Amino acid sequence: MKRDSRLSGVLHILLHMAQQPGPFTSETLAKAMDTNPVVIRRIMAGLRELGYVRSEKGHGGGWTLACDLSKVTLRHVYVALGSPALLAMGNRTEAPGCLVEQAVNAALDQAFHDAEAVLLSRLGEVTLKMLGDDLRERLGSRKLQGMRAHGA
Repeated sequence: MKRDSRLSGVLHILLHMAQQPGPFTSETLAKAMDTNPVVIRRIMAGLRELGYVRSEKGHGGGWTLACDLSKVTLRHVYVALGSPALLAMGNRTEAPGCLVEQAVNAALDQAFHDAEAVLLSRLGEVTLKMLGDDLRERLGSRKLQGMRAHGA
């Protein structure tokens, strides 16, 4: 089963947008994500509907952030993507009348539900600002390492 990496990809895009002022075209974002501009427009449209980004047409136009990064969580972005399936695993349903299958599915259903609840809760705790702060810290560490390597 193919992994759905849209959440990771859109978070990547949003962090790039937060680091540099000015609009980003769908084509520029598509190149950064190695995908088609149509895919970017489809994803960004969902974010625009919820007020996280805005778009301007014409020369000099493109996508810009329209939200306070400290108020937008990873869960908000996940919902904007249409709440894709979090887990790739599922139940076997070839013999719904089988008591063994019913017992196994009941146990797995509860485990899957619990795992999704924990993941959604964690996504709700992390804001885009927190991701941006982590990125800036990593960039600072990299600069320090580079200066040390050059004897500074």
